[in-house]
Amino acid sequence: MTDVTAAPVTATGSSATTARLLAEAAGRIDAPDVVLAMSRSAVRTVHTGGSAEPGPVARERLHHELGSASKPFAGLLLARLVAQGRVRYEDRAADLLAPGLPVHPAVRRITLRHLLTHTSGLPGLPADFYPRAVPRWSTDPYGNYPADRVVRAFLRARPRHHPGTRWHYSNFAVSVLGHTLAAATGTPWEVLLHQQVLAPLGLEATLLRPGPDGTDATGHRRDGTPLPALDTGGFTAAGALRSSPLDLLTFLEAHVGVAPGADVGMAAGASGSPTDPTLAAALAEVTRPVLRRGWRHAHTHTLTWFQHPSPYGPVLFHAGATLGQQAFLGFRPGTGLAVVATATRRVHRADTFVATAYGLLTETP
Repeated sequence: MTDVTAAPVTATGSSATTARLLAEAAGRIDAPDVVLAMSRSAVRTVHTGGSAEPGPVARERLHHELGSASKPFAGLLLARLVAQGRVRYEDRAADLLAPGLPVHPAVRRITLRHLLTHTSGLPGLPADFYPRAVPRWSTDPYGNYPADRVVRAFLRARPRHHPGTRWHYSNFAVSVLGHTLAAATGTPWEVLLHQQVLAPLGLEATLLRPGPDGTDATGHRRDGTPLPALDTGGFTAAGALRSSPLDLLTFLEAHVGVAPGADVGMAAGASGSPTDPTLAAALAEVTRPVLRRGWRHAHTHTLTWFQHPSPYGPVLFHAGATLGQQAFLGFRPGTGLAVVATATRRVHRADTFVATAYGLLTETP
């Protein structure tokens, strides 16, 4: 079951407690539209609010831009293809994208694992991205940089560091991963993602481009000015997804053991896992720590999630932002707790969005 509430809270019992918690948290986020959603062992509570008047489509059913919170979907796709034996983590990207083409020796050594885990040595974005993007920085920085240009930039790159030696967050690298998997499988990225991740998990409200009129959340500048939908150009795998908060809960519930298509409100038992063994293996693989970085190796990462400790066990999470929207996805594998947050205002220096969502994930008993 799903309790969808807006203040005043009307739910009862434990869901009423959760609803009050979400309502209080939403009050700390300044945005035209805010959705905070929590699943506890598949029992959902959703709070919607914001400074704007709600539209004809409920906020929790609108498609919200995920930005970098798209990357866990790319990670799960790669893990499933590996489980199916179609690619390997140690496959070299250049060999799959352009076999036989001369490239820099460091580029030749970049593997699929390096691309996904931000250890490829590539910069955050290609060097020639900025001259094209700066004049359109606040409206459409990515749309003028198509997929073939991303691939060419990769094949002529000179990595800053030897692959596998340093961690540096890179939208460029994850975008290259998407194009590489499409080339390796002979399947367009959108089709591949739908076949391997979205359809098996029942994510019907998760898209790679704007949906029908009236079904997409509208992003806003800091001053509240509405923005058009973001075009990510050739950086699809790194940040193009749009999804409803309800679909995002389904995505996270799969990671904590709730079977795709299960009736929410019923806690998953021994059968609460995907029936396809490659999908189950992929969901397990993306929650496994694979690297540490930073001072005293304090920062832990899985293939695609940031991992932190909490009083209630490890938490895995990823945030994302576009020109006018923000998203947060997080879950605790050991407790069955999942948190989704979306907001339709551009991130700013004093923004409380991520801290508020992170607090729900790490501080909720």
